[in-house]
Amino acid sequence: MNRQQPEYDVLVIGGSGVDTIVRVDALPVPLADSVMVGPIEEWPGHTGGNVALGARALGLGVALLDCIGDDWTGAQVRERLAEGDVEFHPLISAAGTRRAVNLVDAKGRRISFYDARDPEDLRMPPEFYLPRLRRTRHVHLSIMNFTRFLYDDIEALQVPVSTDLHDWDGLNEHQREFALRSDLVFFSAASAGERTPALMRQILSEGRAQTVVATAGADGSYLLTRDGGPEPLHVPATVPPAPVVDTNGAGDAFVTGFLYGRLDGRNVRDCARLGAVAGAHACTAPGSTALVGRAELLAGDSDASRGPAPVN
Repeated sequence: MNRQQPEYDVLVIGGSGVDTIVRVDALPVPLADSVMVGPIEEWPGHTGGNVALGARALGLGVALLDCIGDDWTGAQVRERLAEGDVEFHPLISAAGTRRAVNLVDAKGRRISFYDARDPEDLRMPPEFYLPRLRRTRHVHLSIMNFTRFLYDDIEALQVPVSTDLHDWDGLNEHQREFALRSDLVFFSAASAGERTPALMRQILSEGRAQTVVATAGADGSYLLTRDGGPEPLHVPATVPPAPVVDTNGAGDAFVTGFLYGRLDGRNVRDCARLGAVAGAHACTAPGSTALVGRAELLAGDSDASRGPAPVN
């Protein structure tokens, strides 16, 4: 296969949908027949949509390919991506558009109930994705089942690929192929806990990744590279520029900041600092609506670089 002159900086595949946000006083929610809450909101995005929107807000050339329904939730996704100037190419799936219900407490923490709804046999035809895959500098795969079947073509075209495993514990088989066949791997340390360094080393030793990034919320992030030492490098979190409203989408924003730095030729530590700035910014508004711009990202990184130095 031959690649063509790049038209996109980032091609995001899979992972759009609509979040229903329910704000509660505290988590877990008390067991009761009914609980009074504030206004319930609908926010289109999800992980792939958020990465595409965030990358476009940073001035990157972006396209998003996905399978969605011909339904009102799919219409919300289309409208939000159009507002964000994201080039969106959807395939219609009879299963409908993915949804999630997120319970968000007063501190911005959340529990998400995710409705994947894609059938196991859902596939994206090569004639649909290959023309765009040939014209991108980088591809980011959301962990939808159908996206795993693109890896052979991605490898044949030698397009750098990243993925976000989210709260992978190292045991769930669904994420394993994504972990081992991506060049750049993100995951949340929430489930792995103390096993996070070992899981990072496992991804590097068993897979093709050159860099593994474990995000840890307010504790920052951890980096491990194939050509670095055996222990992850800690990069502190950035203080949000305003009160935390909603942490939904902060991890996706981190990915966009990191990818911006990577495509700009920066080292992994600088990429993680940019990711921290973008992630902190995302926490200051509901429903992944706080998209950091390029000027704010770089200014925030300059401010963060004057803070305490990262420690191992």
